[in-house]
Amino acid sequence: MPAFDPFFKNAHLATLAGNFWARPKTEHRWPVEPVIYCTEPGVQVLVHTQRPESQARGEVILVHGLEGSSDAGYARSMAYAALEAGYMTHRFNMRSCGGTENLALSNYHSGQTCDLLYVVRERKRQSGLPLFVTGFSLGGNVALKLAGDLGESARELFSGVCAVSAPIDLKACAVALGRRRNFLYSRRFLSRLKQRIRLRHAQAPEIYTLEHLHHIRTIYDFDDYYTARLFGFGSADNYYRTQSSNQVLENIRIPALVVQAKDDPLIPFSVFDHPAFRNNPRLRLVAVDHGGHLGFIARRRPRFWLDGVVMEWVHEIANKQPASLVS
Repeated sequence: MPAFDPFFKNAHLATLAGNFWARPKTEHRWPVEPVIYCTEPGVQVLVHTQRPESQARGEVILVHGLEGSSDAGYARSMAYAALEAGYMTHRFNMRSCGGTENLALSNYHSGQTCDLLYVVRERKRQSGLPLFVTGFSLGGNVALKLAGDLGESARELFSGVCAVSAPIDLKACAVALGRRRNFLYSRRFLSRLKQRIRLRHAQAPEIYTLEHLHHIRTIYDFDDYYTARLFGFGSADNYYRTQSSNQVLENIRIPALVVQAKDDPLIPFSVFDHPAFRNNPRLRLVAVDHGGHLGFIARRRPRFWLDGVVMEWVHEIANKQPASLVS
């Protein structure tokens, strides 16, 4: 894999650059097809699908992060790289994200794998092509958790799973987000999460009450007052404990790539000192010194180092598939 020469060695600048850097446009070259999947009664999710000009070599599902959507820059950039390489792409919106609050009354959470699993099964049923899932930030935790939960049975669906800047230990990451140096990120996330509750209150005031909003000062508070209660976890601590992908990393039985910057301000690198990365040969950790949170912008072209790393790994895995499965 190519070495990473970062444009920014300051973690916060790298994080901001990753968020605001202009990404290549895909819509004119590869038309976008909005597809709605009914994942369970009363729940639908929106996926933006794009197809390469020639016969697809495989499929890549991209899963966004906290309060993100299929329109996130990192997802559009990765979709461009995958489409150019001949892979069909599916930019997945988690439940109620991307302006889809009308498609489900329930929200998403950091370990909610059921909707993604449904879409994975549908895509595998429809095409049978090698299928890869790449999750970013919170989406990375979801992707790894799904692979770990499935264990051996994941082989029937996935060719591989990739997680980028993934909060594999939710409690440690919530604590990090609450630190003073991360105030801007915390405030942005909290503002969006609170606004989501207000929007939901207008839809279902009996479910989404506003009485706790003025008590909430941190992500931990939000998860304790809302996420844990709405999803039946009881408390934020129990939610973090049960939904962190680090609980199931040992169970992953498909190739899994984890890309992480050591200076990520939101994810302590110490969480990756996990025995699974030493004991599970299917896990590959690519750790670079700089890059912040989803901020892997290179000093020289090609700028989007991350896209090249992930697609190189996808090619490596896809080329090991039986020839009959690769079109």
